[in-house]
Amino acid sequence: MKADDLSSQRFVLDLKTAGDLRARIKQDPQAGLKEAAQQFEAMLLQMMLKSMRETTAQDGLMDSDQSRFYTGILDQQLAQNLSGKLGFARLIEQQLGAQLPPSSVADDAAGTVPAVSLEALQQALLARRAASSAAEQPVAGGAARVRSSPAGTGAVEAGASPSETARSGPGDFVNTLWPHATEAAASIGVPPHFLVAHAALESGWGKGEIRRADGSPTHNLFGVKAGRSWSGPTVEVQTTEYVNGVAQSVREKFRAYGSYAEAFADYASLLRNNGRFAGVLGQQDGTQFARSLQNAGYATDPQYADKLARIINGGTLRQALAG
Repeated sequence: MKADDLSSQRFVLDLKTAGDLRARIKQDPQAGLKEAAQQFEAMLLQMMLKSMRETTAQDGLMDSDQSRFYTGILDQQLAQNLSGKLGFARLIEQQLGAQLPPSSVADDAAGTVPAVSLEALQQALLARRAASSAAEQPVAGGAARVRSSPAGTGAVEAGASPSETARSGPGDFVNTLWPHATEAAASIGVPPHFLVAHAALESGWGKGEIRRADGSPTHNLFGVKAGRSWSGPTVEVQTTEYVNGVAQSVREKFRAYGSYAEAFADYASLLRNNGRFAGVLGQQDGTQFARSLQNAGYATDPQYADKLARIINGGTLRQALAG
């Protein structure tokens, strides 16, 4: 199989694609870089198709979560088949090569692709993957990330250093949280990836996790506020609260945990023991799970359910789970 055929002849849900790309990079870094560029071009095309879809109404009689899911797969396949044919891949290839250390770059005066080390290429791939997935991450107010809490507020921290869940992008975020999400999800009867998606929405895939004044983590990935019933550690940060649909900046106290396991256990306990969230328990549909949370008052952001549903059904989470 030619390098150009690796992505275009594969179904988008074929989990062997990533493994074959890793093998290609090990065997032939130059061909691996070319194929990686085609993969990124496919991601860009998919984002364009997604934006075009969102400009049209999708609430007709024939529309449903299932139809939108399969339409998304169709768009992914189309983008994959077109990758490498529109010229974007060559530009991406050059930019990826420019990020690599000088010692790994061969003489490219004749326009050849730089030879690269596996480690350097992997670092460049991770950096680009994180950048391309930013479109699905809920951010507001420039560099500040907004997270909504049960009372409808969202903690905002500008310039906070990335947490341990976000150092290498969504893949590491999922791998770190998956065991805790699985245990917590079993106790409330929902799929574990719903909880990972909710943590991703609230924390910006871990990059906007609430932190203490000294920069240490609170492990609060769900934006849970510290009310009168909370007797544990707290942290006070600037937050965003929506009043009549208008965002307002206030300062609130949030819960601080000793670990992510503790944070997930407390989140599950909150949903189980508060009657407001009875409609959330046992949900198997991602969109309905998101709507139930918003209807129960988890957040006052008018777009909260839509944001969460997009992450649950989005390609970033699917790719991270597959990886």
